[in-house]
Amino acid sequence: MDINGIQKNLLKIWTEPSAMMALLGLILLIILMIRIRKVNLTPRIMAHIGVMLALATVIKTFRLYHLPQGGSITAGSMIPILLLAIFYGPEVGFLAGFMYGIISLIISPYVLHPVQVLFDYPLPFVVLGLAGYFPGRRMLGAFVGIMGRGVCHFISGVVFFASYAPAGVSPYMYSLTVNGIFMGIEGGICLAILAGLPMQRLQAFFNKTGIRQINSSKI
Repeated sequence: MDINGIQKNLLKIWTEPSAMMALLGLILLIILMIRIRKVNLTPRIMAHIGVMLALATVIKTFRLYHLPQGGSITAGSMIPILLLAIFYGPEVGFLAGFMYGIISLIISPYVLHPVQVLFDYPLPFVVLGLAGYFPGRRMLGAFVGIMGRGVCHFISGVVFFASYAPAGVSPYMYSLTVNGIFMGIEGGICLAILAGLPMQRLQAFFNKTGIRQINSSKI
C-alpha cells in the first residue's frame, strides 16, 4: 500500500474545495440512500409519489422567474415533495426528492461540473425530506427542508459560480446574496401556500393508505 500516495490524495481533497464538496456530498447522499432503502413501497405509496412528482413537475414549468445560472422561482413546486415527507415520513420525502431532482436535471439542465450537478439537482431536493422529521409541525418541517435546499445551492455557488461574482465581492457573499434572494422568494411562496392548505382534509386522504397518524391540531 502506497502510504505517501494516500496522504497526497487526502491532502488534495482537503485543499481543493470541489474535491471536499464532492466527498461530503457523496457521503450525505449515501446516508440518505441508506435511509431510502427502508421505505416500504406499497402500490398506493408508489401511486401517490407518481402523482406528486407529476404535480411538482407541472408547477415547475410555470416559472415566475428563471435565473441566468440555473434555478427557477415557481408557484410552489416544492410543496408536493414536502407533503409527501410530512405525511409519509422523511424516507419517502428523500426518495421523492431524489427522483424530482433527476427530473429537474433532465428538464432544465445547467451543468458545469459533476459535483455542481450533485449540489444543484439531487441533493437540494433530497433534503426536502427533512420536513418529515417534524410531523406535527408542518411549517417548521417545511422551513428546515427549504433551508437544507438553500445550503446545498449556497455551497454550489461558492465552489462553482464564484467566477460570476463582481470584482471585489467575496464568493461567499455573492452566493449568499443570489441564493438567499432566490430561495427566500421560492421558499416564502411555498410556506405561504402550505399555510393555507386544508391539512386536515389532506391528512384524511393520505390516512386512507394506513400511514402514520399526525396530530391534526398541530399540523
